[in-house]
Amino acid sequence: MTVDKELEKLSRLTPPAATPEARARALAAAMQAFDTAENNEPAAQGNAKGWRQSSIINWIWSPIMNKKFLAGSALATLLVIPAAGYLTIELTRNGSPIVDQTEIAGDLSKSEASKQLAATVGQPVTIAPQAPAGNASLAEQSVAVAQAPQDKEAPAVAKPDSSQTSEFDANDIAALTNKPEGSAAALGAAKRSAPAAPGIAPQRQLAEPMAAIAPSPAPPAEGRVQIQLDPDRERFANAAANPIKSVATDPVSTFSADVDSASYAFVRRSLTGGAMPDPLSVRVEEMINYFPYDWPGPDNAEQPFKATVTVMPTPWNHDTELMHVAIKGYDIAPATTPHANLVFLIDVSGSMDEPDKLPLLKSAFRLLVNRLKPDDTVSIVTYAGNAGTVLTPTRVAEKSKILSAIDRLEPGGSTGGAEGIEAAYDLAKQGFVKDGVNRVMLATDGDFNVGPSSDEDLKRIIEERRKDGIFLTVLGFGRGNLNDSLMQTLAQNGNGSAAYIDTLAEAQKTLVEEAGSTLFPIASDVKFQVEFNPERIAEYRLIGYETRALKREDFNNDRVDAGDIGSGHSVTAIYEITPKGSPAVMNDDLRYGAADKAPAAAADSAHHGELAFVKMRYKKPGEDKSALITTPVDDNNAVTTLDAAPQDVRFSVAVAAFGQKLSHVAAVDTYSYQAIADLAAASRGTDAFGYRSDFLGLVRLADGLSQR
Repeated sequence: MTVDKELEKLSRLTPPAATPEARARALAAAMQAFDTAENNEPAAQGNAKGWRQSSIINWIWSPIMNKKFLAGSALATLLVIPAAGYLTIELTRNGSPIVDQTEIAGDLSKSEASKQLAATVGQPVTIAPQAPAGNASLAEQSVAVAQAPQDKEAPAVAKPDSSQTSEFDANDIAALTNKPEGSAAALGAAKRSAPAAPGIAPQRQLAEPMAAIAPSPAPPAEGRVQIQLDPDRERFANAAANPIKSVATDPVSTFSADVDSASYAFVRRSLTGGAMPDPLSVRVEEMINYFPYDWPGPDNAEQPFKATVTVMPTPWNHDTELMHVAIKGYDIAPATTPHANLVFLIDVSGSMDEPDKLPLLKSAFRLLVNRLKPDDTVSIVTYAGNAGTVLTPTRVAEKSKILSAIDRLEPGGSTGGAEGIEAAYDLAKQGFVKDGVNRVMLATDGDFNVGPSSDEDLKRIIEERRKDGIFLTVLGFGRGNLNDSLMQTLAQNGNGSAAYIDTLAEAQKTLVEEAGSTLFPIASDVKFQVEFNPERIAEYRLIGYETRALKREDFNNDRVDAGDIGSGHSVTAIYEITPKGSPAVMNDDLRYGAADKAPAAAADSAHHGELAFVKMRYKKPGEDKSALITTPVDDNNAVTTLDAAPQDVRFSVAVAAFGQKLSHVAAVDTYSYQAIADLAAASRGTDAFGYRSDFLGLVRLADGLSQR
């Protein structure tokens, strides 16, 4: 290749009628070719730079002067000055060639001339997904790609070696997207996928990582470059907030226990990423139950739970009260924990090939393996199109063998999760430990697209398998494909729990610090039922637990599945209640209800001082018949001011307010983020692990983002 030949091809392939974008791309490719010529052909070094000095401006300027840009000298000045500036930069480069094609793209994206061209034609700058194959010159490839139709679904390319990866400057990407919120995502994509390997056209190297980028269908504002990303495909269950219920007509509230924490971690990732979370992703009970609390616990395992109830004024409504029900499970001493038979069911499909997916997953499981006892066993099953057994049941005493199997995991293929689930349960049953912990730990981004993949089909598989006495933990990773709705379905119907791992610190919390509650169940099918006294309470509203609601008759039906609670787990439920005669009552008295209720009121006169009656049902592991625990609630449980409530109670109320505000519950519309932060700060306590301080940071982030 010579400079003269390349220049000839460039002039022949780039007609004056070509779009400014096509000309800009061809110019970038030609400059790359000339730099290569300078390096490889010493004879060309004397005239290559001279070509830049004499030809770049002419090549850009000629069609402009001959076409529509003749209109005004002012516009011409705006175009000449940046071009001259670029020429000056070239003259001062001491002859050093431009080797990195991403640097060319960055310089062009920052060029005012390019911006003016885009603004004049009134079109967004598009990014080509693929360059032509073959032995065409760089200039030919550039023109062909720039003029080709844009293909939204570009084929995947092999993951480049990190040593060959070109680095985009954040300012370059910000200039390309022309909006702050796009720059971080574009920069991440570019850094992951822009190889500088020889033999790959510069346009392809830039376009491949942007395969999901499409031009905006609407004309952009003048002078702005628009890049539109495909929306994420996260799926969340659509559950409306619990309504206010009248005690006169509906005095009983029934729901299943929920010790999941996935929602809080997902909300945290959204906020720290600079975006408000999807309201459907916010489950208030999971946000409350994410934090460790020092609730009073039972003295022994014979009665595995203890309930503590506090009634206090509502911080966001002076005419209502909060009834705070705190449940603490019995904490098994580490020395007495039963043997564990764990099966790691790991998604290694192509969608897991992201730093926050399979690599983070592998690190998380390493932490867990280091936490287990030598006599515990671990098996590994993977799925991607087909399920496969990577490791048969292996004692943790052979830790190096287990860790080596984890290290060898690589992503690739489609996602056949149903077959993997079947294989994992078979392996767990094969290594079943009587009177021990038998658990499948499913780690995935939730993308099940091969075989039975509907939520209902997978739910049926899990329901059938839970009869074998095998528990389930679902760990979600990553963004973009996260199927939170499916994670919840599997966890709720498989005697299990769900968590979302967004950082290694979260893995440490879930799998190490809280290993007892994560791995070792103390009760299954845990249900709560609260009956309110119509003489004292007019209305109530359960905060959260929308996806855990049960029918009243389900409470005493031992065939109805419910949540499971692990060693030392805390479960908190908060009701907003409206006392009889409060101006906050929303429902009118029933015209005919008073006479109907009179006999019942007389019969219950012995309990007229009670506000409510709390009942819990649970089964001990391996048992089929449930046991009952009851707790009456009266004025002895009440405090007159919010400040008089225990510290942990007040902090959990702050979390409840935050969750409701993020999910757009009308009850807290007038309660500000600043008020939430003040309440949380005043009740933060010792905060040994820093979780509560992090929460305060999230409240402040939400406050700032909500005011955009």
